[in-house]
Amino acid sequence: MNSISANLNIMIKAAEKASKILIRDFGELEKLQVSLKGPSDFVTNSDKKVEKILIEELTKSRNKFSVLSEEIGEIKNLDKDNYWIIDPIDGTTNFLHGIPHFAISIALKTKGEIVSGLIFDPIKNEMFYADKNNGAYYNNQRIRVSKKKNLNECLFATGGKEKTEYNLNFRKSGSAALDMAYVGAGRYDGYFQKDLSIWDIAAGIIIVKEAGGKINNIDHNNSDVVKVLAGSNSIYEKMLENLNNF
Repeated sequence: MNSISANLNIMIKAAEKASKILIRDFGELEKLQVSLKGPSDFVTNSDKKVEKILIEELTKSRNKFSVLSEEIGEIKNLDKDNYWIIDPIDGTTNFLHGIPHFAISIALKTKGEIVSGLIFDPIKNEMFYADKNNGAYYNNQRIRVSKKKNLNECLFATGGKEKTEYNLNFRKSGSAALDMAYVGAGRYDGYFQKDLSIWDIAAGIIIVKEAGGKINNIDHNNSDVVKVLAGSNSIYEKMLENLNNF
């Protein structure tokens, strides 16, 4: 593995451990799809189980770090300069319906800045991660954002339930974290979405930046109602021009 920080190494080990629960539970979901009760309670329990393992593993080595997680909320510990930001299952609707497109997302915020991030798709065994000033990686291979310059050749990602009409070729995948990771890996050329929470995109922020991409200014201390625009430097401004009043 390429040289990574001790904190990112802790994140990787935590994600790998929690993913075993996620893979097992996802396999069980097929049986629940046809039950009268349905799988929603099961998914909520999976979310909480994965979150519990992540917090335990992350705080085992860094027990003074604070935590901000989707399910449990904020845990203020002695060290308030360092926060683990966690989304145990980003893409829960996909998970709920047995669609294999979701991820574990973990970021480390230090003094108001995201300095490390990890997005792990356990079903495809795809791990995207980055440390500040150390590049972005996918399964140990360096990644960079797309180099396309022509909008007509680009593919963008977005999300949310609102009807979206923009003069861009876009997809809705159901996972903000993976959308951001895919921008970092050059699979998508850009990503735009409103009304997100910081745990949806925290890890993606550092991955896109370290992959050479550009992101709008985001208040990392604001935990909800976040708007994100991310893309390669060559396409970012053109994307913005086509997103009127976004």
